[in-house]
Amino acid sequence: MNQERITVVLADDHSSIRAGLRLLLETAEGIDVIGEAADGAAAVSQAFALRPDVVLMDARMPGTDGVAATRRIVADSAAQVLMLTTFDLDEVVFGALRAGASGFLLKSVEPDQLIDAIRRVAAGDGVLAPEVTRKLLREFAGGDDLEVNASPSSSDDTPAELSEHLTRRELDVLAALGRGLSNAQIATELFVSLATVKTHVSSILSKQQLSSRMQAAILAREARLA
Repeated sequence: MNQERITVVLADDHSSIRAGLRLLLETAEGIDVIGEAADGAAAVSQAFALRPDVVLMDARMPGTDGVAATRRIVADSAAQVLMLTTFDLDEVVFGALRAGASGFLLKSVEPDQLIDAIRRVAAGDGVLAPEVTRKLLREFAGGDDLEVNASPSSSDDTPAELSEHLTRRELDVLAALGRGLSNAQIATELFVSLATVKTHVSSILSKQQLSSRMQAAILAREARLA
């Protein structure tokens, strides 16, 4: 079975960590590491030059940090970004989501989970570490404003206001994103093709001025769709 390979750039200021990640990913079927970066600025340059499917980004690096680098990469649509960090600090988690990261994992993640996350992000799905998901759900339960939306007005949208901008089917997809479903799961639930789901997700992000499906998921929860 001939499948398209996933290209990855590794961004971490510790060479030993990059070497370990490269060794792990080079043993994974269908994944090619095509570049490395020791800081955020180099990660941006590598992403712009190589156009990988995924940048595996360390959150904390000297100079341009991972959050700032993610913001630049996502703004240019150069790659999907999967953020890695040692600690699930609020400012790092929320900063990564505001910047448009497609996923956020702790460095303690198991190797098979990391490989699966890279594949899911490359396929257009989002990934959050369970620890981070619990943190976000606590914030939602407390009613706090996460300020993750690219558009200031988006965070105040009610279901009625969203329906003025989104079609009925797009609202269904947005609600599913808020429940954390993958594209494949949404396609199954709504009895549509995977390509149709991806089209709806892209339309939602464009209409609501969002950078990632993670931001869309949070919008869905803020609007009480999920």
